[in-house]
Amino acid sequence: QAHLVESGGGLVQAGGSLTLSCSGSGIVFRTNIMSWHREAPGKQRDLVARITGPGDTNYDHSVQGRFTISRNDWKNEVYLQMSDLQPEDTAVYYCKLKSVRTGYDYWGQGTQVTVSS
Repeated sequence: QAHLVESGGGLVQAGGSLTLSCSGSGIVFRTNIMSWHREAPGKQRDLVARITGPGDTNYDHSVQGRFTISRNDWKNEVYLQMSDLQPEDTAVYYCKLKSVRTGYDYWGQGTQVTVSS
């Protein structure tokens, strides 16, 4: 059974930086599609960034150039480096693994990021 755990959220001032981490057990990240999503109050959960097995990445336009997704295959972890954070980045951030073999989505429990102006 896959299990994902996010960490690294917190409160930061506008213009600041945070790095989120997602660690996993029960499934290998590098052979699947990993992504970060966020859900702001009253809004739907949206894709922020994604990394495929070969390492291809793509980003939502709102974070392009400010956020970077990366993966450590040795540790079976995925990261989201966030810089120049703005109040509109405030949300609960979720890590997701999409199984290439089954298509099933595994989600972490989420970590809160709050950006003050």
